[in-house]
Amino acid sequence: MQTWKLKKKAQQKTSQSPWGMRLTAIILLVATVAVGIYDFPFLWNRGALFVQAQTGWAPPSINDIPFKLGLDLQGGTHLIYEADMSQIPEADRNEALEGVRDVIERRVNAFGVSEPIVQTTTTGGTYRVIIDLAGVLDVTEAIALIGETPVLEFKTPGKETDRDLTPEEQAQLDTANEAERTAARAVLNRALAGEDFDTLVAENSIEKNKDTTKGVIDGITNDSYFAEYAILIERGMNPGQLYNNLLENEDGVSIFKYVSHEDKTEMHLSHILICFEGKTGCTTGLSQLDASIQIGKLKDQATPENFAQLALENSTDPSAATNSGDLGFATADKYVPAFGLAATALPVGGISEIVETDFGYHLIYKQEERSVSTYTIQRILMELSDMYDIIPEASPWVNSELSGKDLDRAAVQFDQNTGSPYVALTFSAEGGDLFGKLTEEYVGQPIAIFLDGTPISTPMVQQAIYGGKAVITGDFTLEEAKILAQRLNAGALPVPVNLISQETIGPTLGLASLHKSLTAAYLGFLLVALFMIALYRLPGLLAVAALILYVVLNMAAYRLFGVTITLSGIAGLILSLGIAVDANVLIFERIKDEFRSGRDLISSMDEGFKRAWPPIRDGHLTTLISACVLYSFTSSFVRGFALTLAVGVLLSLFTAITVTRTYMKNIRGVRALQRPALYGITRHKNV
Repeated sequence: MQTWKLKKKAQQKTSQSPWGMRLTAIILLVATVAVGIYDFPFLWNRGALFVQAQTGWAPPSINDIPFKLGLDLQGGTHLIYEADMSQIPEADRNEALEGVRDVIERRVNAFGVSEPIVQTTTTGGTYRVIIDLAGVLDVTEAIALIGETPVLEFKTPGKETDRDLTPEEQAQLDTANEAERTAARAVLNRALAGEDFDTLVAENSIEKNKDTTKGVIDGITNDSYFAEYAILIERGMNPGQLYNNLLENEDGVSIFKYVSHEDKTEMHLSHILICFEGKTGCTTGLSQLDASIQIGKLKDQATPENFAQLALENSTDPSAATNSGDLGFATADKYVPAFGLAATALPVGGISEIVETDFGYHLIYKQEERSVSTYTIQRILMELSDMYDIIPEASPWVNSELSGKDLDRAAVQFDQNTGSPYVALTFSAEGGDLFGKLTEEYVGQPIAIFLDGTPISTPMVQQAIYGGKAVITGDFTLEEAKILAQRLNAGALPVPVNLISQETIGPTLGLASLHKSLTAAYLGFLLVALFMIALYRLPGLLAVAALILYVVLNMAAYRLFGVTITLSGIAGLILSLGIAVDANVLIFERIKDEFRSGRDLISSMDEGFKRAWPPIRDGHLTTLISACVLYSFTSSFVRGFALTLAVGVLLSLFTAITVTRTYMKNIRGVRALQRPALYGITRHKNV
């Protein structure tokens, strides 16, 4: 009798559900709802619209970002490139092909394409790279997305073609030009008819930066690169007027509108810069105090006669090595404010006091000053072929030995005067030697920097430049400079590649498969839920609640970690769902066995969970090992299956052992819910 009382007290004690356990259960239920909303925000947004319609109050909406679907579900692009191995020794070709694959895969990943498939084949003496990009249905976009590493070339002055075009070549050029002029006249007529000029620029201009500039060019003067426009304007055009003819020059054929005029003062300036730690782009390691002492000494020494020599020997501006600090003519607004204001206040022939900007300490020497008329235009630049398009090998520039393969690193830096971004290049040791010899040989001549066949900078070499450093300047925005540096750093392709096949794969079949898979998943979950409830009753209902949390956690993990969902991935999810159910079945059967052996309900639950843990742990661990092996040693589609299976197995452990147990510990403290019949268990008659 006494023993029975002790057992009764122990049962009452263990049946008490502590507040911590109740709070945990509430948190899990709230988490199920919250994560479900995170997975499927359209449900919340529909509810918000209903509330707004009924009350006038608009609850905050949630951004509905779609799940990432694989090529087999949403379609995409299939590309085949062939590598040109003609210049590669046969023994090195496989290694070179793998290098191509690695570079392309790294580039695709850097642009955010999810789960790309990049494979190589070497059949029949051909070396090919096969690329599948999920979700990229525009082939042009896909090719641009992959892109080729920019072909960076350093060219020296060559000879103009030493022959005229043949009659056939001239006829080819004339035909191309006539078609191009006809297309340009059609756009001009649309502009003259009053169509929106911004729209015409966006639709027709071939300028690369038209999205940011809208075709607007300002600061045009009679001696600038765009002097032809200034000459036409000065013949009698008015602001806002559209030039009623085509303008042809080496850029192409232009349709332009005169926007505005302004008289400005241009200054011919030179400067000496001493940068220090903390200033933009400074790498000298000088402290501010040391820089102040150094610039002070230069200030005491500087005269108009020795200013260029002092700049050459002391300035930390990278361009000083080639221009001796000479900045040429420019208006004050082309410089950073402090620099421009100080220069404006200087008399011609004067040297400024020490000026501090974001780039360090400056001395400024004003050589000349002049008043100029500047014009702003907006143009549509269209293609106009020239003889070099017909005879591409006849070029005024010839390739040097220096090229992008000698590039070690590219980085975005900023001009210390204007704040404009540029790309600084650091060459390898061999490339640095080549660059030094090249500049030594062509002192007094230009060396052109070509990017993808287009000259972007043609600086004049004033002296030999050693140290393996160069800069690419141009009318870059910060974003353009960053993209250029990123692409250059992506790595040069070991060999040239040619696109030989491109195909867009529609998502129709994939969507049909997806709908069937989802229908199967819904039906399977419903049948499993009915089975669990029918067989295990109340615990089965709690297991279904835990399984719902399991599913929404899986979907949240896919969103959070950017997992690309494929048909094989869905198979992995469904299989892991079966494993999660199996864990609950093991637990509930153990509880039944313990109850039938004579234990009370509460101790049966505790012992059932305890005894079920080893087989659940071992089963999940072996499945997880299999998933890891599949992920490590197989191709992309199987890896998708392995990844979703591994995620599911880990979450299954959490929901089966932690979530289900938490729910059951809470309900067992309720006296009305302690009847064995609610758990689908009865004692054997001989007990």
